[in-house]
Amino acid sequence: GIVINIITFFIYGIDKWFAKKDKRRIRERTLFIYSFMGGFLGAILGMKIFHHKTKKIKFYIFNILAMIIWIGVIYEIRGFLT
Repeated sequence: GIVINIITFFIYGIDKWFAKKDKRRIRERTLFIYSFMGGFLGAILGMKIFHHKTKKIKFYIFNILAMIIWIGVIYEIRGFLT
C-alpha cells in the first residue's frame, strides 16, 4: 500500500517535470494503472502537490473510482476472513 502510493506520487512528479522540460511524457494509461494498483492516494497527492493533471476531470474521477473499488475489495476480504 504505502510503497505503491510513494511510487505513484513520484511518477506524477516526474511526469510534471518532463512536461516542464518538454521531454517525453509518461502515458496517461500508465498513470491510471498505478492508481488502480492501489496508488490512488499517491496520485491524488501528486496531483495536488505538483499541480499536475488538475484540469483533467477524468483523473479525479478515475482516482475516486479506484479508491471506491479498493475500499470495497478490502471490505469484502475483511468480511471473508472474519
